Amino acid sequence: MDKESRAAPIRIRGLRKRWLLNTLLPVLLAVVMVVGVFAAGISDYYYNGMRSDMESKASNGAEVFNTIAMTSYNAYYQMASAYVEEFEEKDWLELQFITSSGRVLVSSYSRLTAGLRVDTADVSAALGQGETGAYKGRDPITGQTILSVCAPLTFEGRVVGAIRYVSATNDVDRKILFNVLAVTGIALLCLLLVYFTSIVFINSVVEPVAEVTQTAKRISGGSYGIQLENHYSDELAELVDAVNDMSEKIKQAEQIKNEFISSVSHELRTPLTAINGWGETLLAEVDSGGDPEQLRRGLGILLKENRRLTGMVEELLDFSKMEDGRFILHVEQVDLQAEFEDAVYTYRELFRQERIELRYDDGGTILPPVSGDPERLKQVFCNVLDNAAKHGGAGGRIEAAVSVQGDQAVLTVRDHGPGIPAEELPFVKQKFYKGSSKARGSGIGLAVCEEIVQLHNGSFHIANAEGGGAIVTICLPLR
Repeated sequence: MDKESRAAPIRIRGLRKRWLLNTLLPVLLAVVMVVGVFAAGISDYYYNGMRSDMESKASNGAEVFNTIAMTSYNAYYQMASAYVEEFEEKDWLELQFITSSGRVLVSSYSRLTAGLRVDTADVSAALGQGETGAYKGRDPITGQTILSVCAPLTFEGRVVGAIRYVSATNDVDRKILFNVLAVTGIALLCLLLVYFTSIVFINSVVEPVAEVTQTAKRISGGSYGIQLENHYSDELAELVDAVNDMSEKIKQAEQIKNEFISSVSHELRTPLTAINGWGETLLAEVDSGGDPEQLRRGLGILLKENRRLTGMVEELLDFSKMEDGRFILHVEQVDLQAEFEDAVYTYRELFRQERIELRYDDGGTILPPVSGDPERLKQVFCNVLDNAAKHGGAGGRIEAAVSVQGDQAVLTVRDHGPGIPAEELPFVKQKFYKGSSKARGSGIGLAVCEEIVQLHNGSFHIANAEGGGAIVTICLPLR
């Protein structure tokens, strides 16, 4: 990778922001839900345990009082005072005895609450409904947050008072808060861990993608062939390889295109120059009553160059149709062998004039009619024979043959020229490719031939033959 690409600014904020948002937001919501559920659960656990313990104490105390006959208010007061004096948990729990009117008769914290009226929900349930009640909230007397449980005391079937246990919730609240803070701290640590691991992962993915993006922009700007250093070993390595391969192929395509334009310009200029020159010559000959032989020769050259131009234009038109999907076949029953032999006999005389021998071997085979486009198939055969003469005519001999292999007709054209360089062989059928060949042509004839054969569900192969020269093999289905 060159210095320019290293110095290019990397813009990845948008992708990083979306990635973090999509990653951290669900985790954050999950953490909040977990902490909320834990806080509710731990609060219920502590308060339910505390209330159950106080309800048990209240029920036991009420049972004791309800089994002892209370004949008067004084007896009730004396028994309550004695019970309070013997109460051993007064350091954290307040014990109260409530009169039927709702006032505190006796309390383990007598100096603070004795004689005061209490109207909380637990007292109302015990005195009004004769049921054990519980209350959690602010104490109207002290202003503290408390949890209280009140059980009714009965005499001869009527409620005469209540026993009430009261506890401040400060210690329980501290324990709940400590547990919630601990879980919240652990959740935040997990969230931070997710954040930093996400940052590391994002940087390891997004920055290379941004680097590839910058390189792709440079390629689209015309810097064909630039390569990225590939020091990855995962999917990013495949991405970098794909971009490098794309860059190299675009470079090759650009080179081929430029060579094609240069080649076509030259190919068009040569016959046009000949036509122009001979046109002027023939015009001068006609004006001066020139030699008929000279006129005949000039007209022949004009026709030959015109055919060359026509062939090139037809190739270009076929290629254009092939590129935009307008290349179609007019299918009918075709005598494939007759079309091939017709092309061979047509070129045999032309090749003889160039001192090239064209041999044909039908192998005693008679091919059945097949479905195909006779004009297009004839175009393929003529193009292959013409290429064999242009590129392998130096060998002085071209061999054409027909055979049947399984359910396929196999047609071969072999020349005895220098063959195709091994490094160029994989590319000879690519459009515009001419390689090191100096022969005339646009470089798209073989690409058009392959397209025609493939549209006939056949195959088109070019290889170097044993003993020298190149061989073209055309396989077409007989069914």
